[in-house]
Amino acid sequence: MSYGRMISQRKKRRVARVGRKLRASEFPRVRVFRSNSSIYAQLIDDTQHRTIVSFSSLNLEKPSGDKTAIAHAVGLELAKLAQAANIDRIAFDRGGYRYHGRVKSLAQGLRDGGLQL
Repeated sequence: MSYGRMISQRKKRRVARVGRKLRASEFPRVRVFRSNSSIYAQLIDDTQHRTIVSFSSLNLEKPSGDKTAIAHAVGLELAKLAQAANIDRIAFDRGGYRYHGRVKSLAQGLRDGGLQL
């Protein structure tokens, strides 16, 4: 087995393990996907198996600043949409990414927007 394949299998297992624990939570979860140029977040209700709201950096009108600042703005906007849907507490699913940089900034934006993680 090659080293790259072993790493990807470990990452898949870790993502599945964390996801299982968060799906057992009574709160909706925010799932994060990070690409090289954009960041996406969606609020998922696992009891009804549907996406409540979603937002990404592509939806921002005129993004300014570096990628971390844009991720913070995405968190703020997603928090507004979640509060409009009467949600004030969530579980944060970082999707296997380290809690660092853009992922951390998005989580801080959710907190600054008034959500409890």
